[in-house]
Amino acid sequence: PLTSHAPPRWDTAGQERFKCIASTYYRGAQAIVIVFDVNDVGSLEHTRQWLADALKENDPSNVILFLVGSKKDLSTPAQYSLMEKDALKVAQEMQAEYWAVSSLTGENVRDFFFRVASLTFESSVLAELERGGSARRIGDTVRISSKESDLYLSTPRKKPKCCQ
Repeated sequence: PLTSHAPPRWDTAGQERFKCIASTYYRGAQAIVIVFDVNDVGSLEHTRQWLADALKENDPSNVILFLVGSKKDLSTPAQYSLMEKDALKVAQEMQAEYWAVSSLTGENVRDFFFRVASLTFESSVLAELERGGSARRIGDTVRISSKESDLYLSTPRKKPKCCQ
């Protein structure tokens, strides 16, 4: 059967008033997305502290990190180019993937969320396989019986007379 993968998301919006409860949400995260405004150098500087806070609750080797510059549509190409250099440097220090997005135009938003979802799903599957969970391993053999009686754990229900 198909299963859905909808990772929970928590947005503290970088506000100090959420700092005391934010650590509760960070605990056990599969991915940490730190977002800053590409038009505000100060917001890029704050990303280091938010990441440090999030990593207090998580093992850095077990979490996928993303640094995301938002509001790209509000900067000129020259302004963005300067900020991008700084952002790439910070992302490298954090060992995070860097993305620049625009909610207004939609630039990179869909691709970014697909990336987060695919990496966290892959991480979940690999963790389950390492734990020896019920997921089948590559190379396992699945035998399918051709006997109809083997397809049911219990006897099939009889059709109502109206449907015969």
